[in-house]
Amino acid sequence: MSPQQLEITYQKQQTTDQEIVNVASVPKRSPFRYPGGKTWFVPTFRHWIRSKKKKPKLLVEPFAGGGIIGLTAAFESLADKVLMVELDEDIAAVWTTIIHGEAEKLAKLILTFEMNHANVRKTLDAASKSTLTRAFRTILRNRVYHGGIMAPGSGLMKNGENGKGLASRWYANTLAKRIMDIGHIRERIIFQQGSAFDVIAEYVDDKDSAFFIDPPYTAAGKKAGRRLYTHHQLDHDLLFDSFKKSKADFLFTYDDGDELRKMAASRKYEIALIPMKNTHHTKMSELIVGKDLAWLKM
Repeated sequence: MSPQQLEITYQKQQTTDQEIVNVASVPKRSPFRYPGGKTWFVPTFRHWIRSKKKKPKLLVEPFAGGGIIGLTAAFESLADKVLMVELDEDIAAVWTTIIHGEAEKLAKLILTFEMNHANVRKTLDAASKSTLTRAFRTILRNRVYHGGIMAPGSGLMKNGENGKGLASRWYANTLAKRIMDIGHIRERIIFQQGSAFDVIAEYVDDKDSAFFIDPPYTAAGKKAGRRLYTHHQLDHDLLFDSFKKSKADFLFTYDDGDELRKMAASRKYEIALIPMKNTHHTKMSELIVGKDLAWLKM
């Protein structure tokens, strides 16, 4: 079945029996409010992994970000091991702290922090003396910056939810519990800070591995990624080419667009659309790309 045929078939199906996922029904695992987060995609991800004849020995998430897919795989034992990779040094500090054994210390810093404007400003302006303090500062910034956006140019919330200001997204007990829960299963997760392409090259020929690829949305001139992510520059053609002879299975998620469809078709990848809602609750469709999407009809 060609990519175009699969897309048409799936579009017809989704109008009748494919519902937009209610994210409230999906366990919240990540300590981040992450722009472009994939909580809504978790049921589709589960479906993909469980459709395989064998559980992957390794799930690789080369653009980890908020890490919800990797965390889901680890918590639900959907792969023997999960490898999360992140280039951004601040986000990497959080995952390093949790996965490498200091989850309890990070949770304590969150629980004992007195939320007010002076303390927030003092903490964000201070230099980080350790990976732990950098991780705490990153979590704080993620929670008090507008929309959770930590890229240059973003700033503190003003009113927040229901006029609660900076405290409106600071759920200390919830954050601490999520961090501690991840710490309890950290032996299932490998984290490394670095280039996605290096990790892809290392595992792309491993038939027992699977990749979930959720890159910054800067392909085809998309500007959202430039605003949302510090490391937004990415060679999307190179990324697509990296999997042309892949022995590992893979799944990409992208904003839909004609150029991306052409990129997929030129490499004989299959595409489909998954219904979703954006942060403004507008109904949209996300493009997914893989080498075999027949599992969508199972």
